[in-house]
Order: sequence, then structure tokens, then C-alpha cells
Amino acid sequence: MGHESLTQVLRQLPEVTDKNLLVGIKSADDAGVYKLTDDLAVINTLDFFPPIIDDPYTFGQISAANALSDVYAMGGVPRLAMNIVAFPASLDLSILQEIISGSTDKLKEAGVLLIGGHSIEDKEVKYGLSVTGLVHPQKVITNAGAKSGDKLILTKPIGVGVITTALKRGKISPDDVMDAIESMKALNDKASAIMQDVGVNACTDITGFGLLGHAMEMAEASSVSMIFKVQDIPFFPKAIELVKKTKNHPKTIKSNREYLASNVRMSDDIKPEQANLLYDPQTSGGLLIAVSPEKSQQLVERLSVAKILAAIVGEVVEKRTPAIIIT
Repeated sequence: MGHESLTQVLRQLPEVTDKNLLVGIKSADDAGVYKLTDDLAVINTLDFFPPIIDDPYTFGQISAANALSDVYAMGGVPRLAMNIVAFPASLDLSILQEIISGSTDKLKEAGVLLIGGHSIEDKEVKYGLSVTGLVHPQKVITNAGAKSGDKLILTKPIGVGVITTALKRGKISPDDVMDAIESMKALNDKASAIMQDVGVNACTDITGFGLLGHAMEMAEASSVSMIFKVQDIPFFPKAIELVKKTKNHPKTIKSNREYLASNVRMSDDIKPEQANLLYDPQTSGGLLIAVSPEKSQQLVERLSVAKILAAIVGEVVEKRTPAIIIT
């Protein structure tokens, strides 16, 4: 079943309502949020996937950073995590130990406690985490608050899907793409804290649906449209090189493109390699933030001071068809 089919099925799940449920499944947001008291809400999320890189320790680090990202995208602070493990009986358990070691070290960096988990035998390794975070009920940042006139800020370059596909197929070595590996390992904690302090209107993290897929979810949830300038979008240099060869394309590029076809319009002069990377599935990608124009420069400057190479990549406009325009 393709990504688009899975998405359609998940969107048919019955919507639940509760006076304390602040964020559920309706807006396709990054996580669920439930209000416990007037001053405290809990954020719940989970994510897991097969290895995207051969080194098990690094894979564990990336998996943890990726799972924590949903909490950061909503302006929360992750506190607890539990392992989700699928592991073949035929593999040496030292591999799993290295995966968990990498994950645990990244959780320690984030100040998150690992309190257990669940494992099953499977034909393929899969690893991830369920994460619980905390946030003030009135400070939850969702993907549904973008306003016309907002600037769109991206906090990490894109293109890691193409890069990890090339790594798995032996077309490049990790030394060729250390910038992308370090990006995937990097937490979104500092960016989250800064956007909370500055005050923003909406946020989502960029993962498997690609930049345009998650932008579309934000546009739909906020009843707005978005215009991106391709020359302002940061790409990993190696990704631009690799994506020119179709054998380096993750299959999700095609499925993301097909699913979003009716919602995206691109200028004719956009290069094919740039167009493909806009649909590229990201792992542990950056945050896409909608912020008022008055605060946008302050946000970029503060992110820069924190050594986060954020870029203004577009703007929010009034709702129109299609929802996403690339110039």
C-alpha cells in the first residue's frame, strides 16, 4: 500500500471529541495534545522505521531525534520515551544494543527518560520511540494557525531521503554526506524554544511527506495557501547531485508527487532536481514555521545565533487553488 493510500485510510479514522482534547487527528498535526490542568497539557507521539543508515549507533541517534521532533514542533518539551523494536532472530543482538545505545545517548542530550518499551521478532529491523512531552495548554503550537502575510521559515536543508537511499545502495559513503547525517542527528530543541519565546502562529516538522506535503497539511489546516521561492529553499549540495539520477530516488518521491499533484503548481523554469527534492521524504527534518512578518527577522536572527541555519523560504497567502505555489 502506497503512502497516499495509507494517508487516505488514516484520515477516515473516527474523530474523537473531548473537552480536554486540544489536538486530535482532524488537522493531521504532528502529535496529540490533551489538557490535564489549566497549566499543563500532555503531548503524545510515536514514530519508527527501518534503518536508513548502516551504522546502528547513528541510526539509533537519528531515530530518537526524529521521534522527539513532533513534540518540539508543537512547542513542547519531551520528558518520557519508550522503545518500539522489531528485530530478526537471525541477527546478532549487539546490533540492537548499538541502536538502543545511540538512541539513549540522544535522549540523554534531550533530557528525556527512557522508561521501557516493547519488542517483537520480525524479518526486518525497525526501531523508534513513543514520546510523551509537556506544554502549557495556551502555548501549544499547531499546524492550523498560519495567517495570510506570515513568513515561512525552514530550519534545516532538505534532501536526506535521496542521500540515505544512495547510502543504502552503496553509491556514496557516509564521509561524503556528513552534513546531512549531522543534520538528522540534530535535535530541534533550540529552534522550538526560540520560536516559543519569539511567538509564532504555526509549525510542523518536515518528515516523510516531504516539504510540500507537510506544507499542504499546514495550508489545509489553516485554510490558507502558500507561495515558496525555490531559490530560497536550502538543499543539501550532495542531494542536488544525487537526485539527477533516478536510481537514487526513494520511491516516496513519486508517491508524494502523485498524491499532491492537484494541490501544487510549479513555475516552468524550476529545475527537475529541485522539483524532486521538494517531494523528498525527510527523516528528522527541520521545522517549517509560520510567523508574522514583524517577528520573522527576529526569529531568523535568534536561530542564527543558536547556529541554526534558518531561511525564509516563502509566505502565507489567502486561500486559493492550488494550495501550494512554487516560483
